[in-house]
Amino acid sequence: MPVEMRSVRDTAAVGRFPTVNFWEETEKETEKPEENNVQKENACQRWMRKVCPCCCPKPNDDDITDTVITGTDDGDKEDDTNGEKPVTDAGELDELLLKVQSVDLMKSRSGENRTEHHTSLYQSDDFIIRRGQTFQMWITLSRPFNPSTDKLHLDLKTGPLPAVSKGTHVIIPLVEELEDDGWEAAVVSQDDKRIKLSVHSPPTAAIGRYKLTVETSGASGRAVSTHDPANDIYMLFNPWCEEPLPSFFQVNSLDDQGVVQGNWSANYTGGSSPTLWSGSVEILKQYHESSGSPVKYGQCWVFAGVVTTVSRCLGVPCRTVTNFSSAHDTDVSLTTDVYLDENLEPIAHLNTDSIWNFHVWNDCWMARPDLPPGNGGWQAVDSTPQETSQGTFRCGPASLSAVRNGQVYLKHDCPFVFAEVNSDKIYWQRNADGTFSQIYSEKKAVGHNISTKAVGSDERSDITHLYKHPEGTEEERIAVETASRYGSKAEAYSSPTAEDVSVEVTMEGEGPTMGGDAELTIKLKNSSSEQRTVLLHSQAAVMYYTGVHKATVRKDNADVHVLPNEVKILEWSLNYKDYKDQLIDQAALMLTLSGRVTETQQVLATQFSFRLRTPDLILKPIGKAVVGEKTSVEISFTNPLPQVLKAVTFHVEGLGLVTARKIHYGDIGSHASMSLTEHFVPTLPGSRKLLASLDCQQLTQVHGVTDITVGEKSGAAL
Repeated sequence: MPVEMRSVRDTAAVGRFPTVNFWEETEKETEKPEENNVQKENACQRWMRKVCPCCCPKPNDDDITDTVITGTDDGDKEDDTNGEKPVTDAGELDELLLKVQSVDLMKSRSGENRTEHHTSLYQSDDFIIRRGQTFQMWITLSRPFNPSTDKLHLDLKTGPLPAVSKGTHVIIPLVEELEDDGWEAAVVSQDDKRIKLSVHSPPTAAIGRYKLTVETSGASGRAVSTHDPANDIYMLFNPWCEEPLPSFFQVNSLDDQGVVQGNWSANYTGGSSPTLWSGSVEILKQYHESSGSPVKYGQCWVFAGVVTTVSRCLGVPCRTVTNFSSAHDTDVSLTTDVYLDENLEPIAHLNTDSIWNFHVWNDCWMARPDLPPGNGGWQAVDSTPQETSQGTFRCGPASLSAVRNGQVYLKHDCPFVFAEVNSDKIYWQRNADGTFSQIYSEKKAVGHNISTKAVGSDERSDITHLYKHPEGTEEERIAVETASRYGSKAEAYSSPTAEDVSVEVTMEGEGPTMGGDAELTIKLKNSSSEQRTVLLHSQAAVMYYTGVHKATVRKDNADVHVLPNEVKILEWSLNYKDYKDQLIDQAALMLTLSGRVTETQQVLATQFSFRLRTPDLILKPIGKAVVGEKTSVEISFTNPLPQVLKAVTFHVEGLGLVTARKIHYGDIGSHASMSLTEHFVPTLPGSRKLLASLDCQQLTQVHGVTDITVGEKSGAAL
């Protein structure tokens, strides 16, 4: 019996051919193709065309397609037509193939998707949505979709190496009804060749930019749409659903080559002074253009500003927070410790704790399913590299509710944040045997005027009450004592000692100005019925705003007699000539007072931080501002110092007004006034802010801001 030979299918050919039996003695095809037929045919095609020319005409260019088609029948089976099957030509087969002609993600900023996903205010026309929610999309097909025979699924890929196991390659199937428990899609409407899909993403979906393609299949084969960058999907965090805790980026450069490199040395060679930056956009652009090289330099407010921008961009509600008199606890004692020797002099190598003049971090809003109920909402996140957490320079997210109630045993980094805002300042004196005894405690020295920008205005919003109970209340003391049980100096909270003499430092008005003398008031109060003599030590020092000591500029000792029930006022001053050569960024100074009451051996101690006020830049808009038309602003300034400001640089920036711009001005003489005019062309209408800063070696922290209302361009469509 002759051997049955099976045909070999060309997988690159268009269409599918029935099984053909060839006998060994079958005569080979010798007919040459016509010269004009540029498309090559395999043996099966030539044989079928010879047997049935009406069903299998010569192929032409119109039948060629990029889609790979596979059939659904089994080529090894024969039907009851003696091995011969009806054959469809390539053109008809192509018409039956279900292909995607277009995709409409309905991504208008004012449309349903972006409104429902709270992304309508993003200044982009890309398709920006949040995970854990449903979105709608239209798909136009080459023919009407038949759910009984046709198949369709969405294919999403994000990242450089998409993988299904990592959730970066997602295949979204069609289901009859959404169950909201994973990636899925359902047809909710059909209009001839158009179908409307409702697509749901889980709250665990990876955040990022997804490439979208659509795959279809049916009896006529399979087709995959071409990737169109205009249809990329930008997936953000979603604070409106109980999603897992975001994995926060480290904006600082330590550990992972983050965006900003910190520098507190006052030497900013090779980069920009942290005080120069007026916004995050310029920093992020520089980081991107340098292929991820950290931007030089930043300090706490710079780190916090970048975190605010990036967090909001990725969909996490975020605000910048400033804490005045912010403690830095270095030994997890939950106290701010000051060590003094037998003569009440500070012991420098032991005084590693500090109180920053101010410190800036962030609050981010999110659910906390990993914590007991009631701890969701605002969470403190600090990207300034101070201490490590689990081996990395980071801090948070720490629940504000947990911090407020002293529940420092809850993650993440609640002990550190608690110490920043509500630690007691404890003074320790060295004994003759080398041990230390607690001699004084200040309960209101840390965590003042915790602030953020008010919603809808430029006013300061005080949020101290979110971080701590009112100072001195029973609730606040309970929170401190609760937290202290988990610190390394729990023994510091023993029964308080009686006190009848107190000391307080105050400052009148807005405080001293740069270039002038500092005037402070020391108030000693004797609440007893007997006279008291106080041996008072005072020391003035220039400080970094972080509370780190730079240089002592004045020291004094005095014996002060205080009559029974008397309040004695002492005037204290610091002359400009005493501090001018030691000043650094922030112009921060600290007065430290310590003393002992001769009659009772009571110890007094307090510290008072203050800053020399710098002048403002005056920004005055000139003329009317209109989109697309040149306008200008006058920048004026008066040098407050009795010395020349060398190589002054101005920095100007305003969203929708002018991109970040540096102006190299030159020198400004002693007490001299100057002005310059800067021209720009607004690009966005509405209320805008123009910011400017001045920077030079002799003077920093000089800023100015003005509101500019930009009108629509003449003749613009309403």
